[in-house]
Parts: sequence; C-alpha cells; structure tokens
Amino acid sequence: MPLPITAFYAGILALWLLFLAASVIQLRRKHRVSLGDGGMDQLQGRIRGHANAVEQVPIALVLLALSEGMGTPGWVLHLLGVMLVAGRVLHGVHFLEKRRGLVLRQVGMMLTITATAFLAIGAIGHAVAEIF
Repeated sequence: MPLPITAFYAGILALWLLFLAASVIQLRRKHRVSLGDGGMDQLQGRIRGHANAVEQVPIALVLLALSEGMGTPGWVLHLLGVMLVAGRVLHGVHFLEKRRGLVLRQVGMMLTITATAFLAIGAIGHAVAEIF
C-alpha cells in the first residue's frame, strides 16, 4: 500500500537531516576535527542538533506511516506532518545560529513532541478499535 503523505514528509525530513549533517561536516573540516567536538561549543551544538533530529524523526515517521496506513484523514496527517517538519527545523536552526536563545529550541521541541504524541495516541486508538 503506497503511503504518499508519509513519503512526502519523510523526504523533506531526510533532506533536513542531510543539511544538519553537512553543517557538522563543514565545521569539522574548517577546524580539522575528525572525531568528537574538539572542545568547540559550536561544533558540540551542531552535533547535538543533528543527533536530536536523528533521535526524534524515525519514530514520528513510523507513527505517521502507521496512521496513514490505518486510514487517518489526509488533512490530519498533513497537519501533524507540518508540525513535525516545523518543529524539527526550528529546533535545528537553534543549533545553527551563533546566538543561542532558547525560544526556537523550545518551540521546536513542543511542536515535535505534540505531533508525536498525537500520532502515538491515534495509533493506539486505531489499534484498540481493530483488536477489540
């Protein structure tokens, strides 16, 4: 069964992950750091920004795919997909900026957690309805 909505958001998020990885690589090359953060706060931040996305995105996409496969309306999937992408971008931009106010990071995580929570609750609801 094709999952075009999930594929769309997975593609966007994969490109964002590649962008974050490239930002880490660029800083590593610039400062000749092959492993770790070399004691550089900026590199440590970029590494964590990329790692956090790697930690959050897969489960959200799995839940999005399950929700799409179980027939969740497209508008709901798009709403949650946009929330997820916006959350990940805002969170990641926090680590790319030289000034580090917490607003982008906090809003980004709130959007990510909210989208993931709704997807998780929806998946459980769909599953319970099918099981019982």
